[in-house]
Amino acid sequence: MTSGSAGAVVPDGGAREGDEARLSAWAPPGLGEVRPGDDLAALVGELLAAAAPGDALAEGDVVVVTSKVVSKAEGRVVAAADREQAITDETVRVVATRERPGQPPLRIVENHLGLVMAAAGVDASNTPEGTVLLLPLDPDASARALRAALRERFGLARLGVVVTDTAGRAWRDGLVDVAIGAAGIVVAEDLRGGTDAHGRPLSVTVTAVADEVASASELVRGKTAGRPVAVVRGLGRYVGDEDGPGARTLVRPSADDLFREGSAEAYDRGYRDGFGEGFREGSGDEQVPVD
Repeated sequence: MTSGSAGAVVPDGGAREGDEARLSAWAPPGLGEVRPGDDLAALVGELLAAAAPGDALAEGDVVVVTSKVVSKAEGRVVAAADREQAITDETVRVVATRERPGQPPLRIVENHLGLVMAAAGVDASNTPEGTVLLLPLDPDASARALRAALRERFGLARLGVVVTDTAGRAWRDGLVDVAIGAAGIVVAEDLRGGTDAHGRPLSVTVTAVADEVASASELVRGKTAGRPVAVVRGLGRYVGDEDGPGARTLVRPSADDLFREGSAEAYDRGYRDGFGEGFREGSGDEQVPVD
């Protein structure tokens, strides 16, 4: 069984033995610009209703939408001139700050959703000139509302919805889409206590299913193609008839977070703890006593 249950019975290890494992994803064009106050569920429903017969929404499908269109519909738009203040307002904890000549400082922070992101997730891409977007106030609630509307419109019992955003990762270059909101889908499959293909015990394996769905959908949506909605098919074993706990459960607890602060910040804290406040914060490489 799984963690992050959405009312589905999931065979550990993916598809049943002997079954063909197949995954498909597509991103229909034509949603258009979403504006504050728009009924996003109605817009997405119209888009998916116009699909070719083979792409008609079906039981077990997962609908993926970007946080940008959710934020636009929910009015999470601020003036671009206020971006730095918006980052400050969205921040609950600073992880690392780096100065950049000729640019505002780079800030890696924890935001109100518990997500650790550059600029608190305040986004200046794919938004009208002169504006930036904040993340949805509650992406899991947004996913639940969209799922409820789509289930009713299409007469489906088992439908997943994932709300995505782009994020960097420790240890790895490049960006990926991750799930910041989810409903109707198992967000994490806990394989601990089982065994691998050679019978060895699994003690740490928890698969972030919702994040993998988000990343797969980005490959067909793209960053600049104007396709913020995708459908992922073939993961019915993870889709249930209940909303489930949402993507918030994928946020790592602070006690297990080995990257709570940047390296320079950790050096500074260590010097302060060891020598008191008589040392000036610096780059982390050299500390200078304050006269």
